[in-house]
Amino acid sequence: MVDTETLEEFYKRKFNWLPDNLKQDIGHFNVFRLEDLQGPKAKPVKYSRKDFYKISLIRGSNRYHYADKSIEITGTTLMFFNPQVPYTWESLSDDKTGFFCIFKDPFFTEKMRGHINDLPMFRMGGKPAYFLNEAQDRVISDIFLKMIEEISSDYLYKYDLLRNYVTEIIHFAMKMEPAEALYQHPDARSRITTIFSELLERQFPIESPAQRFSLRSANDFAQQLDIHVNHLNRVIKETTGKTTSELIFERQISEAKALLKYTNWNIAEISYCLGFDQPAHFNNFFKKRTSLTPSAFRIG
Repeated sequence: MVDTETLEEFYKRKFNWLPDNLKQDIGHFNVFRLEDLQGPKAKPVKYSRKDFYKISLIRGSNRYHYADKSIEITGTTLMFFNPQVPYTWESLSDDKTGFFCIFKDPFFTEKMRGHINDLPMFRMGGKPAYFLNEAQDRVISDIFLKMIEEISSDYLYKYDLLRNYVTEIIHFAMKMEPAEALYQHPDARSRITTIFSELLERQFPIESPAQRFSLRSANDFAQQLDIHVNHLNRVIKETTGKTTSELIFERQISEAKALLKYTNWNIAEISYCLGFDQPAHFNNFFKKRTSLTPSAFRIG
């Protein structure tokens, strides 16, 4: 089974300490220089999922193993990693420099309509690598340097500004063509997980009260994939560390929060869109996973 590294484990592995703001409501964010974390005592990166997003600018020669693909890189590359896909990387040279930032889902989802996984570089099955020339390297490096300066400031709205810097990097990448230097690995489990995730994400965002979340159970997805539901459940657990139902429920909750916060639809309309026949069932589902009723979350 592929492990999942939490933010707490990341900080203990890299620094042997935990930041004070790790549990803050806005969703954790931090930024680093890559060379500050290298050296003879640096621990290798284990092939695993992370429970946070990561954007890296890396110079040098490296090989990434990302789901069922590998990407070999020489030069400067902008890489995007999402929590749904396991990855690791190995250095092929000693000249690694660059930056990376990490953040949790609420850092974006609490401030935007839709979901960050809808963006092409974070989409399941998407292409996460973007090769940069010298001029593009300078542009992205300058943004990371602004992040490093801002993260240490006392500015009251610094996380809004940091979010803008991350968004600027994302839009810069979306104007480019992602790298095509990919070669496939014959990993049937990763392919099943990727297709499952694409089918799940394809149902979102919900943009009208008439739209309905229809693939709601593991059995629904197994039928679409033409595999036995027990096989699907086993593969999903092995590759993500979570059950099929947990992943479906997490995505439902994420969309429910967005609809409650960014639309004026009533609770009955939202419950119908999310596949619930009765608002009471949606209320119980939402409260069980958030400790709040939908109405309380909306006004909170």
